[in-house]
Amino acid sequence: MTAGIDTPDRRGRTGLDQHGRDLTGNPGVRIREVELLSSDWYVLRKTTFDFRHGDGHWSREQRETYDRGDGATILLHNTDRRTVLLTRQFRLPAYVNGHPDGMLLETAAGLLDGDGPEEAIRREAAEETGHTVGAVEHVFDVYMSPGSVTERLHFFAAPYDTADVPVGGGPGGIAEEGEDITTVELPFTEALDRIRNGTIADAKTIMLLQWAALDGPFAR
Repeated sequence: MTAGIDTPDRRGRTGLDQHGRDLTGNPGVRIREVELLSSDWYVLRKTTFDFRHGDGHWSREQRETYDRGDGATILLHNTDRRTVLLTRQFRLPAYVNGHPDGMLLETAAGLLDGDGPEEAIRREAAEETGHTVGAVEHVFDVYMSPGSVTERLHFFAAPYDTADVPVGGGPGGIAEEGEDITTVELPFTEALDRIRNGTIADAKTIMLLQWAALDGPFAR
């Protein structure tokens, strides 16, 4: 008996080896086997499949996929002050891969956890910045690392009122989840400069800031 397959894992899930077996959308891909490698918190699978190449020949391939669920992120902006509201928090994967201290400047974000994208991003914005988001603008949906991670991230933008920004930098995230988050308000031009000098190095944040400059609230 294997946790996550025959018996519930720590999050109560079973049948995790069945994901992807019934896919039929691409006639050039035939799923042969799905092996569950880990389900400690998120899910790591190894999938064996046959793939038809452009010249018509078939090959047997294997890929690992990391499934952490889909997520959402939001750029909070104030066009009157020409500022954006970001978060700062520690990211271990960035720290172990060369970031000087692992403290990344980011747009507020989080996993959907069963909610719709708009509901989830309102929840995450409140938890991470203390700001209650009103109407949101959907920007785009993106697969952030499609070579290995299944996550699709839903991008949003919304205005914020500086009067709603908590004194002292924000509520700090969810303590039970080990979060220690501060809010950082930056002039929009400084945020763009930080992309250029590398002090903003988070992909979703760069994408939203560049969208804001090209087609978003600071392009008008």
